[in-house]
Amino acid sequence: MQTSDHHLGRGILYRLYQNRLRRELEGAELPHHVAMIIDGNRRWAKQLGYETAAHGHRAGAAKMREFLEWCDDLGITIVTLYLLSSDNLGNRDPDELSELIEIIADLAEELSHYRDWRVQHVGSDAGLPEPLVAALDAAEHRTADKRGMHVNLAVGYGGRKEITDAMRSIVAAHHAEGRSLEDLAERLTPDLIGEHLYTGGQPDPDLVIRTSGEQRLSDFMLWQSAHSEFYFVEALGPDLRQVDFLRAVRDYTKRHRRYGG
Repeated sequence: MQTSDHHLGRGILYRLYQNRLRRELEGAELPHHVAMIIDGNRRWAKQLGYETAAHGHRAGAAKMREFLEWCDDLGITIVTLYLLSSDNLGNRDPDELSELIEIIADLAEELSHYRDWRVQHVGSDAGLPEPLVAALDAAEHRTADKRGMHVNLAVGYGGRKEITDAMRSIVAAHHAEGRSLEDLAERLTPDLIGEHLYTGGQPDPDLVIRTSGEQRLSDFMLWQSAHSEFYFVEALGPDLRQVDFLRAVRDYTKRHRRYGG
C-alpha cells in the first residue's frame, strides 16, 4: 500500500512540475525546428536483459511517436528524427539491421496516418532495402497535401554524403544549362548549397537534442546545424520523459543565439 501511495505521490508531483515548465514557456520564443538524435536504444535493451537490440529499437520508436506529440502540442512546426545513418548500413549486425529497418518502415507507415503531419524522407535511398524505400515513399505521398507539423525521417542519412550529393546536384544542373566552370564559381553560395540539401526549402534546426549522454553529432545535419543550439539528455532514448523535453526547450529559450559570434 505504501509503495502504491509513493508512486501516486510521485506521479502528482511529476505532473505539477510538468505543468510548471509549460507555464514558464508561455510567451517565450520557441524553436521552430527541432532535430532529435535518439541514442541508447541498444544499451536500454541490454540493461533490461533483453536478448536482442530489437526490443530497444521498438521502445525507441514508440518514444519517438510520443516525442512528436510533445512537439506538436507545443506548436513546433518541423521535427527531424535521426533514425538510421548511412554508416549504420555497413557497421550493424545484419540481423539487428533487418529488424531495425522493419521497425522504421512500420513507424513511417503509422506516422503517415497520424494527426495532420506531413512525413518526408531525408536521406539517400542508396543501400536501403526496397521495402523500406517503398514505405518511406508511400508515407511521403500519403501526406503530401497535409498542412500540420512537418516530420523529417532521416534514414540512410549522412551529413557529409548530403553535402556531396548537394554539390553533385548543383554541378549537374549547371552542366545541363551549358554554363562554364567560371560561372559556377561565381554562383556557388551557401544559400545555393542549402537549396540542394535533402532538407532544401526548410529552415535549419534551431535546437538539436541528443539522448543517452553522448555529446557528438555523429554526421547528423552538419551543414544545417552550423548555428543550432544543442542540448544533451542523460536518459537513454526509450527513457526520455516529457519533462526532459520541456527542460530542453526552456533551456533554449534562455539562451542568446549569437550565430557565429
